[in-house]
Amino acid sequence: MQVDGLVLSLTPNTHNYNYRSAVLHGVASLVTDTAEKLWAMELITNSVCPGRWKNSRVPPDAAEMSSTQIMRVKVESGSAKVREGVPHDEKKDLSRPDVVDRIWTGVVPLYDTLAEPIPGPYNSLSEVPAHVTEYVKERNAKEREYAMAAATKPAPVKLEKSDE
Repeated sequence: MQVDGLVLSLTPNTHNYNYRSAVLHGVASLVTDTAEKLWAMELITNSVCPGRWKNSRVPPDAAEMSSTQIMRVKVESGSAKVREGVPHDEKKDLSRPDVVDRIWTGVVPLYDTLAEPIPGPYNSLSEVPAHVTEYVKERNAKEREYAMAAATKPAPVKLEKSDE
């Protein structure tokens, strides 16, 4: 789950979060083929920091390969839920100047920010590699852009219940 903003409304009952979440259901099996395992390890490593696999000591040695298990998942179903937008207060509160005129409402955008990389204790390189600095810059911009856009979208529409 990723929280993108704190939605502050007129009343605590209508406070909310802007968020993204997903759940997948499926059947997992152990990957035993070495080539497939290496391929999966490369994908996982590069999903943490693009380009990191080729900028690391690879391939993993025999001890690393035997101590690492990779699971393949056949996805059978999934669901996602996203909430974006400004506060959505009830009509009874919106029609009350004594409430609307004294309570601030809005969204406080919330996003993860990667800090400046800090060299490890035995690092001997004088500069952080470009694949790391570019990733930090791009990811920070992307996270901020998404949270800011989510904060300004119209409030979700509440469907009226029918008597049927």
